[in-house]
Amino acid sequence: MNRRVVITGVGTITSLGHGLDTLWEACLAGHTGISTIRRFDVSEYKSHLGAEVDIDFDASDRIDPKLMKRADPFARYACWAADVAVEQSQFTIDDSNRERVGVLIGSGIGGMTTWEEQFSRLLEKGPNRVSPFFIPMMIIDMASGMVSMLHGAMGPNSAAVTACASGAHAIAASVDQIMLGRADVMITGGAEAGISQSALSGFCSAGALSTRNDDPEHACRPFDRNRDGFVMGDGATCMVIEDLQHALDRGAPIVAEISGIGLSGDAHHFTEPCPDGAGAILAMRNALKDAGISVEDVDYINAHGPGTPAGDTAEGQALLKLLGDRAGDIAVSSTKPVHGHMLGATGPTELAICMKAIEEGVIPHTLNCDDPELPELDIVRGEPRRSDVRVALSNSFGFGGHNISLIVSRFEE
Repeated sequence: MNRRVVITGVGTITSLGHGLDTLWEACLAGHTGISTIRRFDVSEYKSHLGAEVDIDFDASDRIDPKLMKRADPFARYACWAADVAVEQSQFTIDDSNRERVGVLIGSGIGGMTTWEEQFSRLLEKGPNRVSPFFIPMMIIDMASGMVSMLHGAMGPNSAAVTACASGAHAIAASVDQIMLGRADVMITGGAEAGISQSALSGFCSAGALSTRNDDPEHACRPFDRNRDGFVMGDGATCMVIEDLQHALDRGAPIVAEISGIGLSGDAHHFTEPCPDGAGAILAMRNALKDAGISVEDVDYINAHGPGTPAGDTAEGQALLKLLGDRAGDIAVSSTKPVHGHMLGATGPTELAICMKAIEEGVIPHTLNCDDPELPELDIVRGEPRRSDVRVALSNSFGFGGHNISLIVSRFEE
């Protein structure tokens, strides 16, 4: 990286509630937002579990109610989280700077709820009863579009769609916009409202989800020998990131620095990762190279760790190869048992957790990892761990073999 990019604001909404501090407190307390899905009858599904945000989430305290009625839940979450992030950044978007402020938000599956509602209307009432807002409510780029409308941001505007890596890729692409001089400030992150009948059906058919329906609290079990799949989660995390000099010039509250980005592709399978973790280790090595550091400089790794048999094994093998003799020295944890697998929103959410680990000097533990498959790794278990975290690495891997590792570090001038 030539220019330095810092984070100056973060907004988060998850099944645990509103705000990053609420999520962080749940991580440290070992609480989970996972429960039996209440949104629809799940009795005929193999998996009954999810980490739900209210699909009728009321964002009217921040967003025009009329506009929210024309937004799918995933876009509502994005708009709320982005507004919180902008407020926290203490940045005012006006005529003097709006052309240098961009928006780039990712989502794995976008307006699935809207798609289901309107397709049912098509079948039951005919084509003339489909909403004129069906397409704009469904498409993934509308989260970025709506955030730009709400804040008057006229700089680069786009979206990222790489399954469960979408939000992390959105952050990486936003960093690129700043690096290339196309923007000074970017509003970025990820949003998802994927807990729907069709998505649950598809993931169940793929055998990707946990079926511990009688024990939601212990269903998601990253790196545990007895894991049986992930649990879907809804929500959004958005950030304001900006060129360091721009942030310093305006006296911005700098939270952390994005110091490295690593990308790779598995070139292997639709849904399964490379068994030996080749794609994952390449992404992590590329991130370290981009940051100009070695693995010895990393204090904490927030693993993708969804709790799937194949996914955790592949990532675990990649971590063992990357860390080598230091495998037992560098702390690793997955926070998905707390907030669920938020698909396209999970990368930004977990990066925000890394930021809190740096800020608070505490590494959150991995819930439900009672019998680690790879005892050679230092999986933080049982309780949070006090640690002087200066550099953290966050992994996000998506169906299709999309891998990304982001490195965030304590800001030092």
